Amino acid sequence: MTGGPRWLLIETFGGVPTIIGIGSRTPAFKSLSDTLRHPGTLTAAQQVLTRLMIEPREIDEVVGGRRVLARPLCTFEGRMHGVQLWVGMESEVPPPRPTAGAWFFNITGGKASGSEDLFDLYAVPERARRTETAMAGAFTRLFAGRDQGDAIAKIVSSQPGTEHQALWTVTRDDGEERAAHFSCRMYAEKDEVSGGEQVILRGITHDLGPAAHVSKAPSPVVLEYRVIEAAAAAGEYRALLHPRTLSLIRWVADPMPEVAWERNVGEPDPQIHPDELGRVRRAIRTLTGPPGYVAGTVRVRGRDGTWVRIAGKASLMPLDEATTAVLVTASFAKDV
Repeated sequence: MTGGPRWLLIETFGGVPTIIGIGSRTPAFKSLSDTLRHPGTLTAAQQVLTRLMIEPREIDEVVGGRRVLARPLCTFEGRMHGVQLWVGMESEVPPPRPTAGAWFFNITGGKASGSEDLFDLYAVPERARRTETAMAGAFTRLFAGRDQGDAIAKIVSSQPGTEHQALWTVTRDDGEERAAHFSCRMYAEKDEVSGGEQVILRGITHDLGPAAHVSKAPSPVVLEYRVIEAAAAAGEYRALLHPRTLSLIRWVADPMPEVAWERNVGEPDPQIHPDELGRVRRAIRTLTGPPGYVAGTVRVRGRDGTWVRIAGKASLMPLDEATTAVLVTASFAKDV
C-alpha cells in the first residue's frame, strides 16, 4: 500500500471477518488475504482479530516484529461489529484513525441502537444519547442516494444473509454534512427474552470526510421522494410501513407530531389500538386488488400515552420488481 500502511476497517458481524475500509477506500467485503499480501502483516492481523473476538479491547503492541494498533467497534449490548486495525513497522507513525461506529436494526421489533462511536460520528450531544430508539429515527439525518429503494426493499424482505453497502450523506447534529459509508449484513437471531426468532441488521458506519469533498456523496438539495412530498397537502404526513409487521420504516419528510414513534425515554412504544389492529391488518391485505388503496380512521398511541385518532389512506409503494412497502398519508381526524 503506497504512502505507508493505512487504517483498515474490518467487519466481524458473523463468520469470516472481511475488510470494508482501507483508509478512505471502501471495498466490498474483501478478504484479509487479498489485501494483506505480506505474510507477517497478515499473521499479525489474524492473531489480533482472534483475540479480540474473545475479548474486545484496545490494543497497542508489537506482534511478530510489527506494531499493531486495534480499536474494536462495539454496540451498547457489547457485541463487536468490527475492528479498526493498523499494522506497520515499529518506526512508522500511524495516520489519524478515521471515525467509525457500530449499529444494528432490530427489524422484527422496529428498533435501532447505535454506539458511543456512532454518536461521536453524528456529533450527538451527551444529553441526547440513547441506547435504543426507533428504527425510523435512523433515517432522520440521512440523505440517501439512488439505492435507497434497494436498501428499504432489503429491510422489508428481511432475508438473513442479505448484505448492503452505500455511500450516503449525514447531516450531523451540529449541522455539518459528512459523507458516510454504510456496510451491513442481516441475521436471524434468537430473542433471549421471548425465545422467538428475530431479524437483525448489523452494520458499521464509516466517516469519509466533509460531504462537499466527496464527489459521490448524495446532495441534500435533491430531496428523496420529491414527487411524493410535492403531493402532500397541508396537515398531511407521509410514512413508509413494513407490510407484514406494520412497523414504521421511515417518515417521508417531517414526522407526525403528537404521535409516539421515537421510543424516547418516558414515552410509550408505537402502537395501533388493539381493538383496531385486526381491521388494519385485513385492510392492508386487500391492497393488491382494486381500487388499490384503503382509507379510514384509526387510533394510535400518542406521546402522552393517550390514543390519537388519525385519518389515513394507505397504498402499496413499489421498492423494486418484487418488493413493496405501504405508503400511508395521514392527518389528524376531525371531530364529528
